[in-house]
Amino acid sequence: MKVFVLAPKEEWICDRQAHEWNTANPNLYVSNPVDADVIWLLAGWCWNQIPVQILSSKKVVLSVHHIVPEKFDKAKILEFEYRDNFIDAYHVPNNTTHDHIRQLTKKPILTVPFWFDSSTWHPIDKTNSRKELGIQEDEFIIGSFQRDTEGGTGLPKLEKGPDLFCELIKKIKDEGLVKNPRVLLGGWRRSYVIDRLKKIGIYYTYMELVPLETVKKMYASCDLYVVSSRYEGGPQAVLEASAMKIPIISRNVGIAKLILSPSCVMDIPMEFSIPSSESIEENYNTVLGYEIHNLKKNFIEMFESV
Repeated sequence: MKVFVLAPKEEWICDRQAHEWNTANPNLYVSNPVDADVIWLLAGWCWNQIPVQILSSKKVVLSVHHIVPEKFDKAKILEFEYRDNFIDAYHVPNNTTHDHIRQLTKKPILTVPFWFDSSTWHPIDKTNSRKELGIQEDEFIIGSFQRDTEGGTGLPKLEKGPDLFCELIKKIKDEGLVKNPRVLLGGWRRSYVIDRLKKIGIYYTYMELVPLETVKKMYASCDLYVVSSRYEGGPQAVLEASAMKIPIISRNVGIAKLILSPSCVMDIPMEFSIPSSESIEENYNTVLGYEIHNLKKNFIEMFESV
């Protein structure tokens, strides 16, 4: 069996996932969809980059990471229905996404969470990481590495919860919940959060689209990582932070409850606590089961099933 993986080529998470999959499965990898037995539309929104004549002649698995009901308008429904003609099975990373699309298709829906690569994501030294990034030792660093502003508008991408994140930061500052808080931002399209942080009067550091080695140091520098999303497929931050033994809290989205200790899943910003060392260790022990070499057999079985 040969698998072609469609990545969006936008230098973001799906491109990294495609690279990791192909690297871990060289015996399955092909670079041309014409040579594949199975086409994996990992970035489903780019599905029409492959001619329908090719899609019609192959087995096709399409990943739906998550659906935002408020944005799933008539045009998106019509596109889903048309594209469904070329899909043999759907892949989703969590049960919430499964339930969202079950009402849209009669095709098989296979639920398999995504992986992390332990050769990249593992504990590294906090002191050295802060020193290399120019972060002071006495600062309490709160991390958020994503894109959460609607492109070119300055408006919040509400499914990612940037408004909830900023409300939490304001609560932390107003109630003095930690000393010397500083927000460490990564990713791109962060203008909404930056504007809010300025109004709140919180210091921040923004590192936009930095190399992966720098992202690792950013994680290692964190005293707390926050996932404030309303809808998620993963997010990968749950896997990455857990694998690096970084304190993380998350709303109940995506795979959070699969990976994180119950004490780390909360109603942000109404609830707030800093994970204990026991919870951090519990997250780490759980996430090891999602390492790519442990999980790739689940994906291979999924492709073989179609």
